[in-house]
Amino acid sequence: MTLEDELITAIAELNEARAIEIVQELADRMSAMDIINLAREGMQRVGDKFAAKEYFLADLIYSAEIFQEIMRKLEPALTITDKAPFKGKIVIGTVKNDIHDIGKNIVISLLRAEGFDVIDLGVDVPVEQFVNAVKNEQPRVLGLSGLLTVAIDEMKKTIQAIEENGLRENLKIIIGGGPMDERVREHVGADASTQDAVEGVKKIKEFFD
Repeated sequence: MTLEDELITAIAELNEARAIEIVQELADRMSAMDIINLAREGMQRVGDKFAAKEYFLADLIYSAEIFQEIMRKLEPALTITDKAPFKGKIVIGTVKNDIHDIGKNIVISLLRAEGFDVIDLGVDVPVEQFVNAVKNEQPRVLGLSGLLTVAIDEMKKTIQAIEENGLRENLKIIIGGGPMDERVREHVGADASTQDAVEGVKKIKEFFD
């Protein structure tokens, strides 16, 4: 097995110590972007294992932390020419009155691993901040996250405000979190809903096809 294959396997098997060790070895002979691409392949395998119910939510969270640590190690070596081809911009945040961010953070890590430009607004985000972010950043997709049922009304208010400001025409909106089923999607006026991080990433990617 090559060192490159070992890195993919180490990430897929959630072996953080070995993955970081290999990244440091590869950094002497590979570009940062090439190493990140290997890490993305490892993350994809983790996502596949989660989808197949071989991994649990805690495993998915841990894999996101491993990927973020690899990115931190490689960031100083990244140049403008190293950057991955621009796949599209996404704004995401947890709506007002909700501070849950585990699912949001997993989605962000997986999307960044796919090469998307993701702007994280954080948690307890008011309607006005979402509107301003859409206006200023002009993303293709807006993700509204929430785990509490009170988040549903905030999502509806946010989408209504975006429409009232004339920002909805070229924007796709996905809502995510435990209560966010198809019925809630219809109620708030979103384009898609998800209760699963990997499925959510898949749906977001479809918006860019």
